[in-house]
Amino acid sequence: MSLKDQIQIERLPKHIAVIMDGNGRWAKEKGMPRIFGHRNAIQSVREVSEGCAELGVSYLTLYTFSTENWNRPADEVGGLMTLFGQTLVKETETLLKNGIRLTVCGDTSRLPKAVFDKMQEVIEITSKGERMGLNLALSYSGRWDITQAARKLAQQVKDGKMNPEDIDENTFANSLVTAGMPDPELLIRTSGELRISNFLMWQLAYSELYFTDKYWPDFRKEDLYEAILDYQHRERRFGKTSEQLSK
Repeated sequence: MSLKDQIQIERLPKHIAVIMDGNGRWAKEKGMPRIFGHRNAIQSVREVSEGCAELGVSYLTLYTFSTENWNRPADEVGGLMTLFGQTLVKETETLLKNGIRLTVCGDTSRLPKAVFDKMQEVIEITSKGERMGLNLALSYSGRWDITQAARKLAQQVKDGKMNPEDIDENTFANSLVTAGMPDPELLIRTSGELRISNFLMWQLAYSELYFTDKYWPDFRKEDLYEAILDYQHRERRFGKTSEQLSK
C-alpha cells in the first residue's frame, strides 16, 4: 500500500502551510550558485501543489519570500524576482488545468512593477479555480501582518466605525491578510531548521508542526503524504484533555 492510499481523506487538513527552506544550501552542496537551488525548487512547488489539489486540500500557503529576504544580496533578490515572474508565466496553464486559483498575501507594494502586473494577471486568470487555493506569502512576515492588522483596526476606531471593545479574536483575524481562509492545521518546514521564521505567527497558534531534514528542491509528493500521515496520527486537543475528546 502506498503512502497516499494510507491517508484518511475525512481527516485531511483543510489548510497546509509550507516553509520552503534549503534551496541555497542544496545548490551550495552541488557547487552551484544559490539561484540554481531556487530554479530547481519549482518542481517541488508543482508537485506539492498538485498533490494537495488531488487529495482535496482546500488551501496551500507557501512561504515564498519574506520581508527579511529583501536584505539578501541584490543580485540574489533580483534573480528571485525575475524567476518568480518567469514561473508565473510558465505555470499558469498548470494552475488552470488543476483548478487552482492563485492568491498572494504580503506587502506587494515592494515588488517590481513587471512582477506585480504579471502576478495580478495570473490571479485574475485563475480566479475561478474551485479545486484549491494556492496562496503565496510574498514579501510577507508575521509581525508585519499583525502590525498592519492592528493599524487597520486602530484606524476604524479613530474613524468611529467601531469601538475598542468590539475588537476580539475574530475581528483581528479578519484584519489579517489571510482573512477568509481557515488557519493552517499543518505546517511543514524543510531543511532541518526548527523554527517558524516569522511566518503566520497568529495563524499557526494551534497548527501541528512537521520538520524534515530534506531540502526543499528534493521534496516530492511522497514527502507530502508522509507529513500528512504524521499529522493524522496526532491528537489535536486545543487545550482539552484526551478524555474530553473521546466523549
